[in-house]
Amino acid sequence: MDVVEFSLEVNQNRYLPADGREMHAVRSVTGRRTADGDGQPSRPGPPRLAEVLVIDCSGSMADPPTKIAAAVRATSAAIDVLPDGVRFAVVEGTERARVVYPPGAGLGIASAASRKQAKAVVARLSAGGGTAMGSWLAAARDLLPDEPSAICHTLLLTDGINQHETPQELDRVLGTCVGRFVCDARGIGDGWRPRDLVRIATALSGTAEAVRRPAELEAGFRATIRAALAKLQPDVRIRVRTVPYGRVGFFKQVRPAIMDLTDHADRIDDRTVEFTTGSWGAERREFHLRLDVTPPDGILDEDRLAAQIDLVVEGKSRPATAAVLVNWTEDLVKSARLDPGVSQVTGQEEVRQAINAGCDAYDRGDRIEAHAQWTRAVELATKAKDEGALEQLRYLVQIDPGGLVRLKPNLSRTDVIVSSVMSSRTWFDDPPPVPQQHQPTEADRLCGQCGWSSPPDAVYCEQCGAELDATGAAGRVGT
Repeated sequence: MDVVEFSLEVNQNRYLPADGREMHAVRSVTGRRTADGDGQPSRPGPPRLAEVLVIDCSGSMADPPTKIAAAVRATSAAIDVLPDGVRFAVVEGTERARVVYPPGAGLGIASAASRKQAKAVVARLSAGGGTAMGSWLAAARDLLPDEPSAICHTLLLTDGINQHETPQELDRVLGTCVGRFVCDARGIGDGWRPRDLVRIATALSGTAEAVRRPAELEAGFRATIRAALAKLQPDVRIRVRTVPYGRVGFFKQVRPAIMDLTDHADRIDDRTVEFTTGSWGAERREFHLRLDVTPPDGILDEDRLAAQIDLVVEGKSRPATAAVLVNWTEDLVKSARLDPGVSQVTGQEEVRQAINAGCDAYDRGDRIEAHAQWTRAVELATKAKDEGALEQLRYLVQIDPGGLVRLKPNLSRTDVIVSSVMSSRTWFDDPPPVPQQHQPTEADRLCGQCGWSSPPDAVYCEQCGAELDATGAAGRVGT
């Protein structure tokens, strides 16, 4: 059976000015498919995917009727993609959740006969009722198996506002779903709120996307199911352990999509937090970590440990470890140097913040602020050669050859809200490099307790007396 091997790389400029308080690092995680065991080509195993398709059938899906018709076609197309043996279900979402397939309890098993039956049920779906996305997600949670080896996935489609439950109710349900399954959220029409989709996708390690025309939905559903089928590892977490003089300021996924994971951390102890990233296949993702650090003393020009980063796969820590270092210095040349990986990521984040600020302004009727924000986004994206952002901006503004930016006349709400969601997508400029594990060199034994740099033959930290293990982490205090 194929498995995923992970490797890590950290990009940062470890030098901070003597009064510096923020350390930024970009961590790349690359998963590669490998054959398990003897290295022989793997034979297909039983399908591990368990899929729940959640379709908004509220009354607004009938206005216009092309939306519900597109949803039916897209759901049928997704069912056709499911290979034999995959467990699946279809949920009708209104002000409550109703499992329309399979007819009995639990999940159905994909086969030629069951796919035909499921599509026949989907063809009879009609629009009517309200919207309560929390109840839809709770239904998916209860249907999906609680098995360590299962790849649990939900595809949720909506066209409306989550008006039949409170934000607190949705948050409560999301909290019970984190780590149980990945949810890809999709929007259609012009009546939904981008933040609802992003909120669900971020909490549940999925993606948020939308279509401008109902006809595009079918291809999008097929692509989403194929991506779910490519996942091999169900549960991957990133563990960040800080030193006493540091804490996590924020933690974001920045490629292939921007998602702020800061508020979804699991605190292990006072200095350790874990972030769930969902299921993985052969892919690469990047994460932006900001550490808030305080110089513990007046020592300058010493490499010190700021944080240790580990991968936790199926509850077990992998041997690959990356270190984030900090070195306070009065050398302004060193501290002003920009790491290319970090600057590119922060540049893309700035572009997307400007796009979203413009979308928010346009939505509340402030055309002047929208124009200013989108003009800034065009300037930033052009400078960064961010073609993905420019593609979304061209739906919102006209960009003259001379650089003049003008709002498009008769701009539709669909273009505004779709651009808001789709602007979160990012990409890699070049193929993933061979990852390198950036660790302290043999000459720098960094204490995991206080961050002090000790000689390579030191057994105990020269600063705090903690015992140094093979990786420089603190053990018991020496006497």
